[in-house]
Amino acid sequence: MILVTGGAGYIGSVTVERLLEAGEEVVVLDNLFRGHREAVPSSVPFYRGNIGDIELVARITRAHSIDACIHFAALAYVGESVSEPSRYFENNVEQGSALLRALLGAGVRQIVFSSTCAVYGEPREIPISEQHPQQPVNPYGWSKLFMERMLEGYDKAHSLRFVALRYFNAAGATEQHGERHQPETHLIPNVLSAAIGSTAAVDIFGNDYPTPDGTPVRDYVHVADLAAAHLLSLRYLSEGGCSQSINLGNGNGYSVLEVIETARAITERPIPVRSQPARCGDPSILIADATKARELLGWSPRYSELSEILRSDWEWRIKNS
Repeated sequence: MILVTGGAGYIGSVTVERLLEAGEEVVVLDNLFRGHREAVPSSVPFYRGNIGDIELVARITRAHSIDACIHFAALAYVGESVSEPSRYFENNVEQGSALLRALLGAGVRQIVFSSTCAVYGEPREIPISEQHPQQPVNPYGWSKLFMERMLEGYDKAHSLRFVALRYFNAAGATEQHGERHQPETHLIPNVLSAAIGSTAAVDIFGNDYPTPDGTPVRDYVHVADLAAAHLLSLRYLSEGGCSQSINLGNGNGYSVLEVIETARAITERPIPVRSQPARCGDPSILIADATKARELLGWSPRYSELSEILRSDWEWRIKNS
């Protein structure tokens, strides 16, 4: 059985969906701070609580035969991490450490960790490979890097094998699940909310970055492709694979303005914009070199075009608005 922490969240719920489709047994642990209880099927055992609650995690592992853990549960807003760093280090690192101790105590020795391209910081080369220097520019990135280093230590000391998946920008939706955070800070859902009319305009944070049009450039990867990579990582570990950190991205970069123009074309609706000051901690360009994911996991994104990703999210929003 697979323990999924944060399984009521955006990427977590899609991964639970894919695990069930693959015939896996799943149990979910989520405190529902930013997750949604209805995103977890009623057939899946659900525990509401914090990953740092060692007694609760021990109880879950006693009640279920846990073979591996997929760990999503974390705070993940860059701007919030800059203004409230202690909150991020406590939640992502201190509670993450407690989770690892509880898993080790239960004999669980395989974990797939939800990491981030934010561990790299401002890129020195594009595309970014796993060998790129790691110098985060915000506490969120540091919290994920600390967890990766912790996993490396636990691997050496306790043979806890892991795959740390460094996402670039998750986006898109499946028929059942899409992105709905409160507050929402991510570009694509905010752009589409403006298209629907739920918000007045899209905020563009900074227009003087060293990019072709002055707005930040990002590599967007569909949430279903991210979920598929987690299943492949579990298989890799179950077959005896050694611990790895692996990028997940499409290898294509799109600026904020390009995303907005693509959304206008797909939705056929006007999308007003507002200029805002650049946010502290936002790198200029983040584009993945995902060669390692293809070669090691056999992962190949099904949704490689921005238009496909946006259209899936738009269709989900129209259906659920």
